[in-house]
Amino acid sequence: MELSRRLQAVEEFVTEGSRLADIGTDHAYVPIDLLLKGRIPSAIAMDVKEGPLRQARAHVSLYQLEDRISLRLSDGLHALEKGEADTVLIAGMGGALTIRILEEGKEILEEGEGKDGKSAPAPELVLEPQSELKKVRRYLEENGWKITDENMVLEDGKFYPVLKAVRGRMRLTELEALYGPLLLSQKHEVLKKYLDRERQILLRAAEGLKNADSCRATSRREELSEKLGKNREAAAVCGACGSEEEDGYD
Repeated sequence: MELSRRLQAVEEFVTEGSRLADIGTDHAYVPIDLLLKGRIPSAIAMDVKEGPLRQARAHVSLYQLEDRISLRLSDGLHALEKGEADTVLIAGMGGALTIRILEEGKEILEEGEGKDGKSAPAPELVLEPQSELKKVRRYLEENGWKITDENMVLEDGKFYPVLKAVRGRMRLTELEALYGPLLLSQKHEVLKKYLDRERQILLRAAEGLKNADSCRATSRREELSEKLGKNREAAAVCGACGSEEEDGYD
């Protein structure tokens, strides 16, 4: 099975030997591939729609993994019991939906007694939100999660950030919440490309408002100026190109 670069990056963050719960599994490609590689012993693949589950069931059957992958119809984590999974994967969803799933599944994600009566540690999270990254990172910070690893891949012209989190404390600066604490500290090469792309988009937007004089345009220019400032600051941290003088925009 040949996975996209995005899904390969997601797979890399799943701890070897862990029982996986794949939320919004779609075709069940990730749990199938991890099982075929011997990386995990079992998986629970869940989706909110019957259509994707039927496709997932067909793929699971094709690879004869029915005894190792449990398929469940579930909105988020609702069909998962505490202690059933060591890794919870939420990939390919928007930031707001990712946060909703985490919030509604809070009890499942807490350490406590599992359904078998045994002690159940909190699972690790592997997240690949496709929007509102700042809100996702702030949610983790405010709800007792610590980001332990981050990656970003560029595929078909799109940027995909992936993060791993475990129970713990962290304090994020505004810049870290926006761009990722570990991506910044690692001076991640794909983050540099992302910052350059973002800077160009912001500059084009600012240029389009250059001669507008409405209150709304003024407010938008101020917003763009603030975002450009954060972009430049992040670029300076990780050694990306771009400066205020080069931009010609203040």
